[in-house]
Amino acid sequence: MQYRRLGKTNLMVSEIGFGGEWLERHNEEECKAIIDRADALGINILDCWMSEPKVRSNIGKALSGRRERWYIQGHIGSTWQGGQYVRTRDVDRCRTAFADLLERLQTDYIDLGMIHFVDSESDWEAATSGAYLQYVKELKETGKIRHIGMSTHNPDMAKRAAESGIVEMILFSVNPAFDMHPSTDDLDTYFAWENYRADLGGIDPSRGELYKLCEQNDVGITVMKPYAGGRLFDEKRSPFGVALTPVQCIHYCLTRPAVASVLAGYDTPEQVEQAVAYESASPEERDYAGVLASAPRHTFAQGECTYCGHCKPCPVKIDIAMVNKYYDLATMQPEVPAAVREHYLALEQRAGACIGCQNCESRCPFGVKIAQRMKKTAELFGA
Repeated sequence: MQYRRLGKTNLMVSEIGFGGEWLERHNEEECKAIIDRADALGINILDCWMSEPKVRSNIGKALSGRRERWYIQGHIGSTWQGGQYVRTRDVDRCRTAFADLLERLQTDYIDLGMIHFVDSESDWEAATSGAYLQYVKELKETGKIRHIGMSTHNPDMAKRAAESGIVEMILFSVNPAFDMHPSTDDLDTYFAWENYRADLGGIDPSRGELYKLCEQNDVGITVMKPYAGGRLFDEKRSPFGVALTPVQCIHYCLTRPAVASVLAGYDTPEQVEQAVAYESASPEERDYAGVLASAPRHTFAQGECTYCGHCKPCPVKIDIAMVNKYYDLATMQPEVPAAVREHYLALEQRAGACIGCQNCESRCPFGVKIAQRMKKTAELFGA
């Protein structure tokens, strides 16, 4: 495993990191097996943005006895309310959630305290002024967090952060498809056809500027969504018309200026191995240039779900990310696979329960028309 300096934090983090969100759907034993494999292969950075208590406890148990070998990104403002994730800047709720994070992870500090999910100007103002920011600074002054970071999907907000002097590193969504999207906080048009560069042949200028700005200001980047929710592995769903490999996706991310670690999500120890295979891959196996050079004019039209979970909370407690995943898996086949149907029907709340309020759509970083997808999913599965 190779290690890179994470900007001005001076932390030496593994090139291949660990995005923890998929652990939410695994039990304690499965979580431990995945983390054990990551640890054995030299991964030393893990992002835990999730507020769900069980997954936090499972991660804490898996890291028990080796906490000092891991750098943890923990998010300030990701809270658990009424049995669901809720993003907030309310300091009292943030205090409760952060104390829970420390307790469940069995630690007394977080290495990278993340200002959670800032994707618009209003988000930026709420996160960088008043009591919320004072609380974040208090956590650093008291040693509860070692460094201040921020998570965002919007390059304009990331540039604001890089120039602010507030944050030392950024968690940002990077992959070769996303890098061709223009910067906007209008989520309804985030992936619209007319907003693409004409030939899909180059990085959007705002993203190129972001990477250079982070490099100049010594603000390190950790990467989320390197596989675009797995879409880049499927030629039918990839905007390039061909499938990329985990190694190619990771290499793309690691060749961006200021990027220190690629935090992929894992469902199995084998998926950890597939990512870490990057370290021994040949130049030919890493090469993505041929794919991008011949990219067709094709888009993630109307927005595509990456199963990130930021759409929560749902007033009727639908697990929107999982519903969308089962819908996508089902529609990839001529007929709905029996196993997919079984898993979908086992969900506590299914798409048919959707009341069409569209509150989730206002929180989606990727402009997904969620209410429409819920209707289509209910029709497909009959529930």
